Amino acid sequence: MIELTNTTDFQPDINLLERLAQRLSERPVELILTDNAAIQELNRQHRDIDKPTDVLSFPLENVPFAPLGSVVISVDFVRNKAQALGHTPQEEAALLFLHGLLHLLGYDHETDEGQMRREEERIIREFSLPESLIVRTEENA
Repeated sequence: MIELTNTTDFQPDINLLERLAQRLSERPVELILTDNAAIQELNRQHRDIDKPTDVLSFPLENVPFAPLGSVVISVDFVRNKAQALGHTPQEEAALLFLHGLLHLLGYDHETDEGQMRREEERIIREFSLPESLIVRTEENA
């Protein structure tokens, strides 16, 4: 189950997001859709990086009946990246949500040996989504 807080006019494909969430965890997830200014402030406060980013994840402790955590997505980023890559904003939001969910589950593409990339790619194929965030990031590095 997704608890959605949307501070924008963007309408995500909530059915797709719910299916992704249910595929990965039985625990509820908070999804916050916001703009670049708000996500930049969160990024500055929690990661000491003073610039906007696409997605942030805030896991909660594994306590019975507690949510898995929060995924925060910049809708400004969603719209810009979707237009640049030629897919829908709803698909981009789903990619970022998937990426954030995997982080909530303990995956970390910056320190693992490709486990997160493989899991992300597997689920992307299963749900017929565009190329993964990790692959795009690696190609631009």
